[in-house]
Amino acid sequence: MPALALTDHGNMFGALKFYLECRKQDIEPIIGSEFYVAPESRFTKTGSEGGARYYHIVLLARDVEGYQNLLQLSSRSYLEGFYYKPRIDDELLQQHHRGLIALSGCMGGQIPRLLLNGQMEAARDKALYYHELFGKDNFYLEAQDQGIPEQKTILSGLSGLSKQTGIPMVASNDIHYTNKEDAYAQDILICVGTGKKVNEGKRLKFAYPEFYFKSQKEMALAIPEFPEALKITRAIAEMCNLEIPLPGPLLPHYEVPQGYTLASYLSELAHSGLKERYPNPSQEIRDRLEYELSVINSMGYMGYFLIVWDFIHYARENGIPVGPGRGSGAGSLVAYALKITDIDPLKYGLLFERFLNPERISMPDFDIDFCYEGRAEVIDYVLRKYGSDRVGQIITFGSLKARAVIRDVARVLDFPYAEADAIAKRVPMGPKMDLQTAMKLDPELSQMASKGENYKNLLDVSLKLEGLHRHVSTHAAGIVISQEDLTHYVPLYRDPKTLTVSTQYSMDYLEDCGLVKMDFLGLKTLTIIKNTVKLLKRRGVDLDINQIPENDPATFRLLGDGRSTCIFQFESQGMQEILRKSKPASIPDLIALNALYRPGPME
Repeated sequence: MPALALTDHGNMFGALKFYLECRKQDIEPIIGSEFYVAPESRFTKTGSEGGARYYHIVLLARDVEGYQNLLQLSSRSYLEGFYYKPRIDDELLQQHHRGLIALSGCMGGQIPRLLLNGQMEAARDKALYYHELFGKDNFYLEAQDQGIPEQKTILSGLSGLSKQTGIPMVASNDIHYTNKEDAYAQDILICVGTGKKVNEGKRLKFAYPEFYFKSQKEMALAIPEFPEALKITRAIAEMCNLEIPLPGPLLPHYEVPQGYTLASYLSELAHSGLKERYPNPSQEIRDRLEYELSVINSMGYMGYFLIVWDFIHYARENGIPVGPGRGSGAGSLVAYALKITDIDPLKYGLLFERFLNPERISMPDFDIDFCYEGRAEVIDYVLRKYGSDRVGQIITFGSLKARAVIRDVARVLDFPYAEADAIAKRVPMGPKMDLQTAMKLDPELSQMASKGENYKNLLDVSLKLEGLHRHVSTHAAGIVISQEDLTHYVPLYRDPKTLTVSTQYSMDYLEDCGLVKMDFLGLKTLTIIKNTVKLLKRRGVDLDINQIPENDPATFRLLGDGRSTCIFQFESQGMQEILRKSKPASIPDLIALNALYRPGPME
């Protein structure tokens, strides 16, 4: 049984997630997108003679080659063709049409527009152009009827065009929501996105409630004069046979000096660094290093350690403060010897196996903090070293949370701000809190629908919109580096405001696609320390923070008084209170407090 994931704007944000979910349920996934085609060239920042900035066309991946071409088209629509919307053009379609099935589009397609304007000959020429470009069985005229009067004219024109050219018609329905009764919620969602209120006169809205996922019977009733078009829908589904390659993380190539292999170069750096860390290392320390190197080599992660060492080395050489290390990576003696971390794993009894062992199925992952002001410089270095086409940031999606969705919907329904805020605050705080749970916990909130239609609409629509994606942003720390051009693995997105280039797939799916994620976290604490050292130097105090004693009594008196503002992971009011109660006197005391300050242990 096939299922179709067709996205808008030429993006493929949820395509891979949909593909993997379908595979779990033995459903045949069809991946595609409705693209915007520039009327002339994607580089032209104007509309056509009739004022259109773009036309619509639907592209479906027939096979892996088609999927690869979707990645290219989607990426280049953002990177090269963005003008109000991400756009492609006929030149790009000529380069990347193989393996794709194309549909002429909804009322926004170029062929339907030409038919609506009475330009029959131009519509025929365009249809024949796409028919020749995509091939006999790969281009179809799209028949839709959502009750819009102009669609009758378009359907009549398409029918004539099909008879004249031999290009088949295919039945489709423009879907913007799942069920017919969701039309009102969709209208509210448009208002949320455009900043309008539902009762405003001039605004974009759905005047016809037919943009939902229709059954086969409903589709037959919608276009009864074209029964063959319904059969073509099934035929197209059966033609699409896509297997997306998922190679798992592929490490980018690290260039070692002549005469070295990855393993020998890593070994030399590690042994050299070990002598700096331990001037007279014991046999136990040397054995630990050799053991770790053997595990790293056997698992093929030499390149990963060298890549991380390289950009941290660059940061240190260029005066950019680097954090001492966090997480399980601090348990690696190799990382300590390479100065990836500054925490002695032997001194604190940290385990290498917690970070890396032969039974681990996921990539090792160093959490690396850089000075907030210097982070961009390190990323620029990585871009220069591996190529801007192989390095990108990672997309994240902001969703409508319980409190936020109530505030947004209430604004659209023209609730007074104070009342909307009061209703939203009835939802308890918490990252996993949702409206259903909140209504069970608060009977007054659940009974609010009885106060009137506006309150009922507020709750009903909020429940439907909760969890939907609201906006796109960039992951705070994640960077991906690939073996080849990123578009070989994932589609790319460029933020029209910041111009930041990121992957269209979120972090959870990137390693499956063949990408390796590195964390470059900008930490303001390191910036404060750097600036403090500079200020002290102006006063004649030359301070090396790496030589500060760990048992300084004055420091622990400050901590015992709860004076820990701006100290990483100790700055919250709750932690300050715990410091005052516990009076820590050593680093192990601080380690214990940091580990125990969690909801479970605190109870």
